[in-house]
Amino acid sequence: MLARVRRIAGQVSAVERQLAGDADCSETLQLVASVRGAVGSLMEELIEQHMREHVARPGLTDEARAAASEEMLTLIRRYGK
Repeated sequence: MLARVRRIAGQVSAVERQLAGDADCSETLQLVASVRGAVGSLMEELIEQHMREHVARPGLTDEARAAASEEMLTLIRRYGK
């Protein structure tokens, strides 16, 4: 997961360089779209990890599952805005 975050950081740096230079708008927009896709993929991976660890893991109490589910729903709502 850290490798994914580092790739995103590299993509964001590339966007910064494009904006600081005299880059073509369409190239910059393509880079931003790539960043958005990469962040979306990271979010999906984090959601999956959270669900497996804090909702679906055997041995959790019903209260722990419910709390983790509510926490995830709150985050998804926030992310979706």
